[in-house]
Amino acid sequence: MRLGLALGYWGRGPSADHVPLAQEAERLGYHSVWTAESWGSDAFTPLTWIAARTSRIMLGTAVAQMAARPPTTTAMHALTLDHLSGGRVMLGLGLSGPQVVEGWYGRPFPASPLTATREYVDVVRQVLRREAPVEAAGRFHAHPYRGPDATGLGKPLKPITHPLRPDLPVLLGAEGPKNVAQTTRIADGWLPLYWSPTRPEVYGPSLTDLPEGFLVAPMAQVRVCDDVAEGLLPVKVMLGFYIGGMGHAARNFHAGLMARMGYEEEARRIQRLFLSGRREEAVHAVPDAFADEISLVGPRERIAERLESWRKGPVTDLLALAPDPHTLRVLAELNS
Repeated sequence: MRLGLALGYWGRGPSADHVPLAQEAERLGYHSVWTAESWGSDAFTPLTWIAARTSRIMLGTAVAQMAARPPTTTAMHALTLDHLSGGRVMLGLGLSGPQVVEGWYGRPFPASPLTATREYVDVVRQVLRREAPVEAAGRFHAHPYRGPDATGLGKPLKPITHPLRPDLPVLLGAEGPKNVAQTTRIADGWLPLYWSPTRPEVYGPSLTDLPEGFLVAPMAQVRVCDDVAEGLLPVKVMLGFYIGGMGHAARNFHAGLMARMGYEEEARRIQRLFLSGRREEAVHAVPDAFADEISLVGPRERIAERLESWRKGPVTDLLALAPDPHTLRVLAELNS
């Protein structure tokens, strides 16, 4: 199992420790470093900044939001950074939910998310392969555009720049069973948001007959500390926000996933509290057991013991979220 460093997205402003952490991860032999985006900082610019200050570590987006850019634009970002970094890009993509797609990006949430994702990945791959001009008669992604307001002057184009790697890895952030199953067919890897090594049945049917070389790269908050309850608090803060606020009360994919993992009543309670403005109560309503099973928190010996269960399943890459330099070093030692 390889290790990655997940830096997430910025809060109020850029974090001064992201580049030093990425450099330390590279020195320790971590395989990859990952950036993200929500509705603030973008995923590609910080990753380019890190690329210029590292030399070997792979560079991933976990995730770049599909609604933010047409698929050709995303492919341009990836092929550009892949050239500048010497072939180190791993392109992680995600659809997000209706609240973000329509509220932030001002686009309609696709009536068929599976079809929209499939079309998006197809166009990205066409650009990266550069075998022919890009053509797609998709329901959601058509190239050239031939809608009722089209001029009729658009024509299929190939990228001027020759991609460095036509097989640049494409990974998908997927949560629903059908989405995960499709990911195993059309992508090179999967980026689970919540992964519990003790509950393989949650995703089991979707992960049968994985293609050779398919990547399973979940993010997990990792922290070496003496007090487990204190170490779990940042995990619970994250879960309170995602379960309670990252989606509408009637359509929140994160809450749905938590429910499928055995915490349906708790997920609904977190939503009710968060959406009524009782955010601190929502955080405290997150069960310690759930926060604990999807993270690696506690003394070195506890993390070493729990790490074994992560190695036994299909996980190929563990993406450590929000660690400090000491935690980075301990995790590297335990995984060696």
